[in-house]
Amino acid sequence: MVEIKTNGELDAMREAGRIVARALAAAEQVAAVGVPLTALDEAAREVLRAAGAGSPFLNYRPHFAATPFPAVLCASVNDTVVHGIPGAYRLRDGDLVSIDCGATLDGGAGDAATSFVVGTPRQADLELVETGRAALAAGIAAAVPGARMGDIGHAIGTVGRAAGYGILADFGGHGIGRQMHEDPPVPNEGQPGRGFRLRHGLVLALEPMFTAGGADAYVMDADGWGLRTVDGSRATHSEHTVAITDDGPRVLTLL
Repeated sequence: MVEIKTNGELDAMREAGRIVARALAAAEQVAAVGVPLTALDEAAREVLRAAGAGSPFLNYRPHFAATPFPAVLCASVNDTVVHGIPGAYRLRDGDLVSIDCGATLDGGAGDAATSFVVGTPRQADLELVETGRAALAAGIAAAVPGARMGDIGHAIGTVGRAAGYGILADFGGHGIGRQMHEDPPVPNEGQPGRGFRLRHGLVLALEPMFTAGGADAYVMDADGWGLRTVDGSRATHSEHTVAITDDGPRVLTLL
């Protein structure tokens, strides 16, 4: 069931969104050559603890997962697209890192992700990350009352396909509110003018996921969480929680 939020509920979600933004910023700040991924998770945990917020990631177990997720942050490196578990791996010069975090506070949830390069970047990686961000911006611009879900998917997919990138099959954004995952699903490709009609109070997590090799398929890690590109190419993941409002899109996960 799709839930439409009141303006008060949007304000509550904005507070959760600010915490997510701070957690992502803290994790990115500690990311450096030689630092283990567990340190990024701990930085995000400390932000959530200080704010009195909960984590919708910690112990989350969807139908496809063999075990509950053990962290508050997903940390996906190089060919891991999403859902990477932040373990003992130490970051290396030139690693492309995608981090994804959520928070719950006072009945509202927030969810966002960002990608960046540690140390010396490859130009191809910078272009991949920038394209993901541009696609997210295009999706946000399409998130207005009266538009259709297909308009968002079309905006995101057009940017990714024009750059020659793959778009992860069967994975996209989602509705969000009191819980991290709610209806409706938000595809990263779509037909304009088709699908669920957008209206004031609908809140969506938009999250383009692009693969540099151009393939849409993926393989799953042995842990049942991380999704990797089939050809070993690198990937990017960008995400914001966005409210549809009569005054235009309201991004709830900005600092």
